[in-house]
Amino acid sequence: MGPYRIILADDHVMFRQGIRNILEKNSEIEVIGEACDGLELLGLLKEMTPDMVILDISMPNLRGLEATREIKMILPEVKVLILSMHRDTEYVHSAISAGAQGYLLKEDADTELFASIEKIRKEGRYISPLLFGELTDDIFQTQPKGSKETLTTRERDVLKLIAEGSSNKEIASVLFISIRTVENHRANIMRKLDIRNSANLVKYAIRKGYTSST
Repeated sequence: MGPYRIILADDHVMFRQGIRNILEKNSEIEVIGEACDGLELLGLLKEMTPDMVILDISMPNLRGLEATREIKMILPEVKVLILSMHRDTEYVHSAISAGAQGYLLKEDADTELFASIEKIRKEGRYISPLLFGELTDDIFQTQPKGSKETLTTRERDVLKLIAEGSSNKEIASVLFISIRTVENHRANIMRKLDIRNSANLVKYAIRKGYTSST
């Protein structure tokens, strides 16, 4: 078996090179490419197929979450590890919902990088230890096989408020999250449910009982 092949994507060149230097200390890992944003990353994936992509959640042109969704559509077998400075658990939920297998805080990278890669490599999941106590138990849960709906708890909360007619601003206020986060949740929900417009999304939520108190 050859080395574990990794592509790095981060718009901060010095940080990206620092991660590469750490990884190259392990003879079982090979960094086969680097990208400075999501679009460059997708271009690399047309030329080479890694075992894992390690990418920042905040990049220009195409952000990490959107890039993760694209990776999972074109190369579903490739593992994705999000490397981020953001400790807000909403980012973690969004990353996992997008298809990432792990979420590593940049501040943990020097001590946890190899552990996160190894755990994911063995078909596991990984979350930075500093975030464990702030996450709900269903962070990696999905609905039973064959079910179309795979919404997280927070996505179900957002969907309920959408069904009740709340605007993005109102949802953000009720859930104490940013409007951008609400928009990301809405996009994730529509993608997962294969719903193309807001009207059909509301109809779906009402049909499924999201307007009830349950």
